[in-house]
Amino acid sequence: MSNEGILGSYWTTAGSAMPLPGGVQWSPFSWSDRCAQAGRVGLQGLGLWHEDLRHLLEVHPLAELGRIFANEGLEHLELEFLMNWYLPEEDPRYRAAEATTRLVFEAAAALGAHHVKVGNIFRVPVERAQLVDAFARLCARAAEEHNAPLLYELTIGDVNVNSLDKAATLVTAVGAQNGGLVLDTWHLGKLGIEPAMLETMPLGYPVYVELSDGARENRPDLREEVTSYRLLPGEGEFNLEAYVRALHGLGYHGPWGVEVLSAELRALPIESAFDRAAHSTGTVLASASGGPAGS
Repeated sequence: MSNEGILGSYWTTAGSAMPLPGGVQWSPFSWSDRCAQAGRVGLQGLGLWHEDLRHLLEVHPLAELGRIFANEGLEHLELEFLMNWYLPEEDPRYRAAEATTRLVFEAAAALGAHHVKVGNIFRVPVERAQLVDAFARLCARAAEEHNAPLLYELTIGDVNVNSLDKAATLVTAVGAQNGGLVLDTWHLGKLGIEPAMLETMPLGYPVYVELSDGARENRPDLREEVTSYRLLPGEGEFNLEAYVRALHGLGYHGPWGVEVLSAELRALPIESAFDRAAHSTGTVLASASGGPAGS
């Protein structure tokens, strides 16, 4: 596999956990088993979703989660997902989300997280000035509590930040050293953002890249496609090697996340899910770098 480092994101490695409100969002796989499988297949990191983190803390203190992670030689921990921080503080949705923000920030400090993902995956309309101000305040708060950057994810469902230009101008307007972007190739492909469009993108802020493949033609139900029909790197119609080469040209060299929300992947035994995620991602990275497939 590539030596650039692959991070198995939560939804790729969490088994039957479902990323929808009302579903069981925590993994049936123990944290020990996930970390062991990551070490076995050569991943350098894993992700945790906030509801899974909350569930794990019912039986494991943060320090123990960190020891289990480190004992398998893992380095990069992703924490996600902060929502509704962009709403007015008197909004009940903001107040409900505050508990998650506190939880994730505490974990980021204790576990030395690589980054924290934030964004707007439930299509909440927000005025630009309000969004910029809210992200600036969240970054300032984070800087006081932990060292992990806050990375806003550009997604197809975001009604406010739905282009490369809007995403870049958001983080540059905020101007926080710990505020940056998540670029996911599935969302880039669905938004029509081709690899060449990344080549002139200035990276004066933190960036994290996720590799995920898919079909160019949208399914009738976008929510169903987002959560159940993504494909592992190299198994779809997006030119992931070209995305990787373009990002290499900008100076990005990982870690590379593999985030594949897939009904097929959720049904696999834990060993098979980790094997396929590591192999497919490693093959794409090696091909983009000119090395032998699967090296």
